[in-house]
This record gives sequence, structure tokens and C-alpha cells, in this order.
Amino acid sequence: MKIKAQVFSEKKSSLRVDEKATATHLPAFRCMIMTQRYSSPCGELLLGSYGDRLCLCDWQVNPRHEQVLQRLQRSLKTTFCEVQSSVVEMAKCQLDEYFAGEREYFSIPLLLVGTDFQKQVWQGLTDIPYGSTCSYIEQATAMGRPQAVRAVANANALNALPLFIPCHRVIGSNQKLTGYAGGLAAKGFLLELEQRRKVVG
Repeated sequence: MKIKAQVFSEKKSSLRVDEKATATHLPAFRCMIMTQRYSSPCGELLLGSYGDRLCLCDWQVNPRHEQVLQRLQRSLKTTFCEVQSSVVEMAKCQLDEYFAGEREYFSIPLLLVGTDFQKQVWQGLTDIPYGSTCSYIEQATAMGRPQAVRAVANANALNALPLFIPCHRVIGSNQKLTGYAGGLAAKGFLLELEQRRKVVG
């Protein structure tokens, strides 16, 4: 049975590891953000785990990609290392199933790194059903913040976990696609994938 992604708040770490990583079994890796690249049918993603949670799934073409990475590095007080992790491997498998139309919900423990408001926005995104969409106004209203549409949109733009936190399901009030970190072509691809699967299912 497929379940929704579990979402957790970040735990601050006082340890900074700057040494170049050379082996996946070293305990120091637990205090680093372990990354791997993933080639999706609609663009390249960078996946990252911290401890036993996924903290990053960002589009390489995202104009705010560096900003997202800096926020993670600063908040978790650590650095990045391109190395395998069981969490990232599990995320890659579930993404494969998602893109194959075999998975509607993810079951990876997630680590949200941001302000309380941003986390509230991101958590709300997980309530948008697979194959459905809502507008930014509807999203803000559902949060009880109908006047905070711009702030909600900005928080969506800083989502470090697209797909797992499905900000691609938010569209303009005129039903047109609006800005997306992976580009509008990727956003359209994802929505079409989900809606086609929903009809078939």
C-alpha cells in the first residue's frame, strides 16, 4: 500500500565536515548532505539526503538552485558530497515508479529546511491529490492566509523537494501554467503524466 511522504522538521547540527569524502562507510557521512544525480524524463535532478531523510530533490536548471543549496548548507551547518546513500537510492527507485505511472504517493522520510511559514506552505502542498491542481489563491486560502498569495508563491519557488513536495500541482487562477523551478515544459509533463494515469486508473 502506497502512503504519503512523511515530513519532519530539520535538526540543527553543529558539525561542519569539509574534508573530501572517500568512502561511504565513514561515520562522518552521516553529518553531510550526500548527493546523487537523477535523470528524469523531463530534466536532471540533484537528490540529497541528510541522516536518514531526503532533504533535496532539485532541478539542475532551477534559477534558484544555488540559493536552495546554500540554504541547506547554512541551516544544517554541513556540506555536500557526491556519494551513494540508501535514502537517495530509495528515492531514485520511487521516482522510477512514479515516472512509469506505477506510484502516486512517495514513502520517503523528508527533511524540510526553511522557516515555519515555508514549512507550512510545503506541508500544504502534500494535500493536493495526485492528478489534481489548485491555484495559488486557493493554496493561500486553504492555509487561512488568503492575503499571502505572493508569499505562498515565493515559498513554493524555494521548495527544495519538488515532486516529493508537489509544487507542480499549483497553477495560475486562469488555469494556465506559471513559473516552475524545472521549467514550464517539465511542469506540463508532470501534470499530463498524473492526469493520464488518473484517467487510466
